[in-house]
Amino acid sequence: MTTFKTITGIGLLACTLLQSAWAQEPASCEKVRFAEIGWADIAATTGVAMVLAEGLGYDPSKVMASVPIAFTGVKNKQIDAFLGYWSPSMDAVIEPFTKDGGVKVLESPNLVGAKYTLAVPTYAADAGLKSFQDIAKFKDQLGGRIYAIEPGNDGNLLIEKMIKNDQFGLGDFRMVESSEAGMLVQVQRAIRKKEPVVFLGWAPHPMNSQYDLTYLAGGDEVFGPDFGAAKVFTVVPQGYLERCSNVGKLLQNLQFSVPMESELMQMALERDDPQTVAKQWIKDNPDALDQWLAGVTTRDGQDGVAAVKKFVGL
Repeated sequence: MTTFKTITGIGLLACTLLQSAWAQEPASCEKVRFAEIGWADIAATTGVAMVLAEGLGYDPSKVMASVPIAFTGVKNKQIDAFLGYWSPSMDAVIEPFTKDGGVKVLESPNLVGAKYTLAVPTYAADAGLKSFQDIAKFKDQLGGRIYAIEPGNDGNLLIEKMIKNDQFGLGDFRMVESSEAGMLVQVQRAIRKKEPVVFLGWAPHPMNSQYDLTYLAGGDEVFGPDFGAAKVFTVVPQGYLERCSNVGKLLQNLQFSVPMESELMQMALERDDPQTVAKQWIKDNPDALDQWLAGVTTRDGQDGVAAVKKFVGL
């Protein structure tokens, strides 16, 4: 009986300390604002993060922005988390923000094994357009165009620099900016006509299964080695991890894989709602919660895994 009372007392003390800690958390931590840049992969991972946050009792929302505006929003504490810092392609864009200490990049990437560089339909590669050095040879067939995504994007800036510097003989080319969806519409049109087209490609993304693509070789100086091999990091405002430690722990735990993201993106294309997709994916893969929610509680200090399972319908 004495032992039971002792253990109960310790438990009550722990609960009291936990409640005390949560009483000190700023009310501002309840709202968690995520940056979204219109990319399918970031929409998928942000959807997961928002579902987890809501299941834990927070009030998540997303802010649509370009990459530079997303970093600016994080620095100005108008955005709490951006899950889409692709390195090395975005290194030059984020450098001013990390240099002045305005943002914090979480130590562990949320994705490894990604890639980001120029791509073509495989029939174009079979016809000889296999590398960055080959693009200029196909200028007439390409209409002197390279298709990119939204203005201000890091990949666009790299293409623009290539053209400006006449790198690979591309000085007479023009970059066509639009959006991820707009670019892929142009790719689809070219594929239907069996015409060559050069565009920004990356993985994970459903484009890799929807189309027979070939990533161009020889672009190491521009997009980095191994076909633009990349890691994706999460960025938060300076001091956020300390101020909102529970959400901070969740963000530090969030890690994905290329197959996982590809599955989420394919589901999102079919259902057109990343959060609905994320709920279903978590429901089908509940074991992922053990890693994502390790050391994470609900906003009021309760069992995080149990709360999220209930939220998604398990």
